[in-house]
Amino acid sequence: MPAQALTSEFLVTLPGREPETNAICYFDTEIKGFLLEHRASGGATFYFRYRDGAGKVRMENLGRADEVSLQDARSKAHKMKLMVKDGGDPKKEAYRFKDVPTFGRFVSERYLPYAKTRKRSWKTDEIMLRTHLLPRFGELRMNRITRADVVAMHQQAREDGYAAGTCNRLLVLMKFIYNCAIRWDILPPKGNPCDGVEAFEDNGARERYLTPKEVRRLFDELDGNPNVQVGQVIRLLLYTGARKREILDARWEHIDFERRLLTVPISKSGKPRHIPLSDAAMELLQSLPRDPELPWVFFNPKTKKPPVSIFYAWDTIRKRVGIPEVRLHDLRHSYASFLVNAGRSLYEVQKLLGHHDPKVTMRYAHLSPGALIDAANVVGKVVKGRRKAG
Repeated sequence: MPAQALTSEFLVTLPGREPETNAICYFDTEIKGFLLEHRASGGATFYFRYRDGAGKVRMENLGRADEVSLQDARSKAHKMKLMVKDGGDPKKEAYRFKDVPTFGRFVSERYLPYAKTRKRSWKTDEIMLRTHLLPRFGELRMNRITRADVVAMHQQAREDGYAAGTCNRLLVLMKFIYNCAIRWDILPPKGNPCDGVEAFEDNGARERYLTPKEVRRLFDELDGNPNVQVGQVIRLLLYTGARKREILDARWEHIDFERRLLTVPISKSGKPRHIPLSDAAMELLQSLPRDPELPWVFFNPKTKKPPVSIFYAWDTIRKRVGIPEVRLHDLRHSYASFLVNAGRSLYEVQKLLGHHDPKVTMRYAHLSPGALIDAANVVGKVVKGRRKAG
């Protein structure tokens, strides 16, 4: 077992130096355990030789010399040497991760089934995956996707005109999916290519409130829109301040017409919440046709299930109305703004919106300076009245 500096110059001398019987192993003088096996047939293969935790000698195949470059083989050997030094076993690791699934297979077989039982936003995940991530990464094995690939995806989405917030959500979703794969021992601990990828600065993240005039224009558009169901959903969002999925997933059994309540079995806080129904909301719900065989208030005529998304219909409507920047969630903000500007207390707003933390509701405190002035005047009138009385 001769010691030999494994260099490109040495490799070119191998032809003609084949052993007559047994193979010869040339041990590299730079990396301990790195060797080249030269066989009588003329073939040569790189290996890394080491002892495992039990003291047993192991050999890990690094590839044939005519298929793997010396530089790549040396790099693999160096990584394995460090792994052994840290108490790892390259052979076990190679076996453990040799059948890493493609990104698409992992998403369909592991991630989405998991998300459907644990994430309220799984339908949003499904849309982002189908629209953006799967077309780009679906056929690639997860351990072959690099940080450069993720950066390119993130940047391309921005160049395609998507908002910084949307691009960042793609990055967050992909990072979460990889963290799941790591947690489930499908990838090694440091196998997340999203680590170190910087999110875009999102200066456009702001809340938008509709004005009464914009609401009138919106309702005028809905009156003439052929997609009647979408119009009903949008109206109900404004009438209740509910979250989008709370309306889209509503069941008739969850509506108590006598008590005028829509019950959401599992809200964002993880607990049931009850949404009071205004006269306008009651009138709309009572006018809706009901299919006795379906539990849903709103459903796709083809699938007979709640709509997955109404984004594209909403996108068309908001552009026609002249409010292209308004999101569906901004209808909830608008509901809160109408309450505050009408003089209702933040406590009432908190209860109507179902905020678990009152700090969340405080974002609307600036909306009604007139109401605050009126409140301040109460004290002024009292003090002024006492001065006159004195």
